Amino acid sequence: MSRPLIAVTASVRDSDIGMPRVVLEAGYLQAVRVAGGLPLVLSPLDDEGTRDGLFALAAGLVLTGGEDVDPSRYGQAPDGARTVSPERDAMELHLLERALARRVPVLAICRGIQVLNVALGGTLYQDLFTQRGQEIDHDRYREFDGHIHTVRTGGPSILADVFEVEEFVQNSAHHQGIRDLSPDLTAVAWAPDGLVEAVEYRADGAAWTCGVQWHPERKIEEPSGTNRRLFRVFGDEVRRVADPERRG
Repeated sequence: MSRPLIAVTASVRDSDIGMPRVVLEAGYLQAVRVAGGLPLVLSPLDDEGTRDGLFALAAGLVLTGGEDVDPSRYGQAPDGARTVSPERDAMELHLLERALARRVPVLAICRGIQVLNVALGGTLYQDLFTQRGQEIDHDRYREFDGHIHTVRTGGPSILADVFEVEEFVQNSAHHQGIRDLSPDLTAVAWAPDGLVEAVEYRADGAAWTCGVQWHPERKIEEPSGTNRRLFRVFGDEVRRVADPERRG
């Protein structure tokens, strides 16, 4: 079959010429190609009808990193949240709802795992340092491709083909994280301080839907390892769902 379209969400930022710009790290686009798909970038600049029409063509969804989720989305007043984008929240929550309803695979990265958790009724630490204490400094944005801390896996998981080992090292570039895990999600990996690092959605009949707190797209150049495998497994699931002959 031809390479399927995979929707990838993007931010909108102000620019120095007075016009907004769509912002997306190039690593996401490269990673979708590693997955065997073609990236379809969606942003809050698109009206809902345009986004819905484009997303109807997609066979998968990548929720990317970026701004904090607005605390009002999980019933809290601001207490450590930084830059928020209500428009992006609305877009991604709507796309996620449609993806789950259509049963297309979803890969949720950094902010994305937080959106997934909030969408299904979970809450977040608005700021890990002030609300949880930091045995580990997770907010290491300027070392985004570095090896910051280990990730420990546990229990049977649909990500087993990705993890392969019980412990590996990953980057870390976030100041928020999962606080109350959604009852619809299963945690399958943790940082050494106990923070949830990977989740799965296992509802009956659901497509492959997983989230990770680190940034696998920033390590996609590595020819082997967890990050490249993650996108390849995701791509396999996208093609399986997109191709009726491969379903089963």
